[in-house]
Amino acid sequence: MKRCATLCTVGLFALLLSAQDSPRGEGRHGFDPRLGMMSMAPGSRTPVTGAPYSAVQVTETQQALGDGNQIARQEQSKVYRDSQGRVRMEHTAKGSQAPAVIAIFDPVAGVAHVLHPSTLTAVKTPVHMHSEVESGRAPRSRQNLTSDVQTEDLGTQMINGLAATGTRTTRTIPAGAIGNQQAIQVVREAWVSIELKVPVMIKSSDPRFGSRVMQLTNIVRAEPDASLFQVPANYAVTAGSSRMNRPSPRQ
Repeated sequence: MKRCATLCTVGLFALLLSAQDSPRGEGRHGFDPRLGMMSMAPGSRTPVTGAPYSAVQVTETQQALGDGNQIARQEQSKVYRDSQGRVRMEHTAKGSQAPAVIAIFDPVAGVAHVLHPSTLTAVKTPVHMHSEVESGRAPRSRQNLTSDVQTEDLGTQMINGLAATGTRTTRTIPAGAIGNQQAIQVVREAWVSIELKVPVMIKSSDPRFGSRVMQLTNIVRAEPDASLFQVPANYAVTAGSSRMNRPSPRQ
C-alpha cells in the first residue's frame, strides 16, 4: 500500500506541469495530479521563481448516481512554494491533525521526496523533465477523445484576492467514441493567477464522473520557512525509481 501511495504521489510532479484536470486523475492521499500546485508556469519548462506563497487547496467533488443518490467529498491540502520554485504539499487524513503524507518537489536540485511522517521514512526520486507534456503532446488516450475542442477566453477577474485570467474549454466526445449513444460534453474552467502563475480555481464538469471545484484559499504571499523543503534529519531516506525518467516521445 505504501509503495502504491509513493508512486502515485511521485507521479504527481510530472503531471503537475500540464495544469489539466481529470475526474479520475486523483492520486492517493488526496494529491490530485492535475489540480495540484505547480512549480512550473503553464506551458513553460522554467520554474516560477520570485513568487513565494502558501495556501490551502480545497477540492470539492459531487457525483450523482443512477438511483438519484449523491456523493459529495471535500479534501484539503496545504501548499507552499518558495522563491526558488520548490513546492511542498501536505495532505492530512480525514479526522487527523497531522499530515498523512508530504510531497516535496525541488526542480533546482532535480529531486522529489515523498515523506511518511507516521514512519519517519522518505523516498527520494530523481526528476527529469522529459515527459509528454514537455514535448507538447498530450497522452494518446486524451488525443483520441479531443476531436472537438472549443476554448473560450473569459478575461480577467479577481479570484480569492488575486487577479487571474480565465479560460473555458469544452470538449465534445462524439457519439459512439467510447460506446456512448449520445455526444458527451466535458467542460473545464480554469483561472490562473497572473502573478503567481498557478491555478487559483478550476471547475470541471463531466457527466461520467460528476463535478469538481478546486480553489486556493487562505493565500499568504510570503516566503515559507526554508526547512519545509528539506527532509528532516531523523527520517530514513531510500531511493525510488521515477516514471518521469522515460525518454520524451518522438516528435
